[in-house]
Amino acid sequence: MKRVCLGFVFLWFLIGGIAHFAATEAEMRIVPPYVPWPYAAVIASGVLEVIGAVALLSKRTRRLAGVGLFLLTIAVTPANVYMLQHAERFDIPYWVLILRLPLQVALLALIAWSTFSAAPVSRGKD
Repeated sequence: MKRVCLGFVFLWFLIGGIAHFAATEAEMRIVPPYVPWPYAAVIASGVLEVIGAVALLSKRTRRLAGVGLFLLTIAVTPANVYMLQHAERFDIPYWVLILRLPLQVALLALIAWSTFSAAPVSRGKD
């Protein structure tokens, strides 16, 4: 089950990261106005999502990738809140915007469960 969840997290961030490049303008629309340089924020978060997703594939980097993706998910949560506060600006049903916040919490739990419990890599004799 943990592998299935890890695969989901991998695909979530790989596809999401690619979307930052394929739909940059759309991604920039959800960046709250108080965030400086929305283009740079979208590109940087897309790069981090793709790197994090790829790093999940190795047991050696999985825990670090999990921590990074967990923190990145928290960092981009204000975009979901912004969308909910300004729902009229987006062509997304309001109930979907409401549902995104508990799904964000579920994603955080899934990241933690599927990546943080990996045994640390042994680096020789202690």
